[in-house]
Amino acid sequence: MKQFFKYVLATVVGVIISSILVVIVFVGIITAMVSSLGSGGEPTVSANSVLHVTLDHQITEKTVPSPFEDINIPGSPDTRSIGLNDIVSRIKAAKTDSNIKGIYLNVSTVNAGFATLRAIRNALIDFKESGKFIVSYSDVMTQKAYYVSSVANEIYISPVGSVDFRGLSSSVMFMKDALDKLGVEMQVVKVGTYKSAVEPFILNEMSAANRLQVNAYLNSLYDSFVSDIATSRSLDEQAVRQVANDYLIQFPEDAVKQQFVDSLLYRDQLLAKLKEKVGIDQKKDLSSISLLEYRKSADAGSSAGSGRIAVLYAFGDIVDGNTSGAEQIGGESLSRELRKLREDDKVKAIVLRVNSPGGSALASDLIWREVSLAKQAKPVIVSMGDYAASGGYYISAAADSIFADAGTLTGSIGVFGLIPNLQNLFNNKLGLHFDVVKTGPYADVNVDRPMTSEERTIIQGGVNRIYQQFMQRVADGRGLTVAQVDSIGQGRVWTGTQAIELGLVDRLGTLDDAIKSAAKMAKLENYKVSEYPRTKDPFESIFSSSKEKVKMWLLKDELGEHVRYVNDLKRVMQNTGIQARIPYEIEIY
Repeated sequence: MKQFFKYVLATVVGVIISSILVVIVFVGIITAMVSSLGSGGEPTVSANSVLHVTLDHQITEKTVPSPFEDINIPGSPDTRSIGLNDIVSRIKAAKTDSNIKGIYLNVSTVNAGFATLRAIRNALIDFKESGKFIVSYSDVMTQKAYYVSSVANEIYISPVGSVDFRGLSSSVMFMKDALDKLGVEMQVVKVGTYKSAVEPFILNEMSAANRLQVNAYLNSLYDSFVSDIATSRSLDEQAVRQVANDYLIQFPEDAVKQQFVDSLLYRDQLLAKLKEKVGIDQKKDLSSISLLEYRKSADAGSSAGSGRIAVLYAFGDIVDGNTSGAEQIGGESLSRELRKLREDDKVKAIVLRVNSPGGSALASDLIWREVSLAKQAKPVIVSMGDYAASGGYYISAAADSIFADAGTLTGSIGVFGLIPNLQNLFNNKLGLHFDVVKTGPYADVNVDRPMTSEERTIIQGGVNRIYQQFMQRVADGRGLTVAQVDSIGQGRVWTGTQAIELGLVDRLGTLDDAIKSAAKMAKLENYKVSEYPRTKDPFESIFSSSKEKVKMWLLKDELGEHVRYVNDLKRVMQNTGIQARIPYEIEIY
């Protein structure tokens, strides 16, 4: 008994000490947040400074603040990130900032899609028009990094560095044999010859139709990729293609020989060159400020205007209900935001910024409905990012006008459903058996047995109905016939360039172009641009954060860009109902 009380006392003491430690840590976090807020405001930018731009963090459409972002633990890596909206805005602000003399572009890799890369390039090109310089330097550059860096006035790499330039590729992992070994059969119901999101589960290689569309849009992307680089570097397009085709850059000297970079420099030589450009003595320290720290924003429109243009961001997978994550589009959440903007008399036009591969067909239709209602009250313009495909195109179709980037992946007008049959896994692999008593023939539709022909017919009918509805939404919004939509639909993916020719998109342009178009439609000369959904302040964010959000913040800090694979797995596990989704991600290594 004495030993028992000893253990109980030790346990109680342990719980008390743990609780005290948790309180101390929590108070420390709050104190750090208060300190960071108290020292807020725009960091001072010294005269003759350079803006240090690195893009080695995940780039979302809109900055998604973490309540732990400004809490720096000694020795820990910098895990802060900013969205495309702030990257572009801060580069624009630097263009007119007299203290910023130029940009030091220090990019090794970029975790972003093709349209995002071009938006950053366009902002840098605009910056150069001020007469200020851009110098790019890195030890190594991936193809994405070089694509962005190619706009610089001068490009340098380390004498022991490299530029990777081999062309684009798109790969899909196929799981049929693995599922067969597990005893899992994926039962597919779909509409669309090119609707290939189901192929990884039922095939071991691309179908002929899928290979055709991948080849078409990949080469369309590559044409723009090569053209942009050739223009920026004053090179012949065929010469740029030859560099990739013949793998002509294998050593640092090759990059100079092929005129991809201007010279090979060590970092101290690069710093000396930057000092010379800003006009300071070589013995003095170079003054620089990082893009993360540079908090100035360019003015968009005029705050003294007679109206407001709302930019509503919709990025991530489209899911049912309220948004459960920062990079998801909740059917109810986005519908509610659209409804508020429609009813707000101060908002004269809406720009819906879409960057989504699609998702729930139900949620997509709910959002489409609110876009249609908003369009009756005020101009609605869609600006497409890296992806606006399948469900992402569904929610865009009703807009007055659609802007896309040349590299936007869009279309994919088709739907599918996946119902796993786990009978073989349960019975033969795990030794599990199920018996059922039911009140009707369809009461036990489940994953522990294959579908009957009658059940498959019913589900296929539902998929067909949604596809017909999808086509009708597009036909009504784009002024096409259903037959025309079907001919360019069937789940096929198109680039923005191709989509214009097909009537799915109106113009190639940036988010700024879409905003200007919205202002013109609303007959506004002076206006204020406001971004939605509104960003919560750090205190509200931390106190309203769910356990799941905190876990994902910590996981993202640990895994970095690789956290997307965890998100992909979660998305597959959470999918319910019929889906309108694109399966592709284009990798430009």
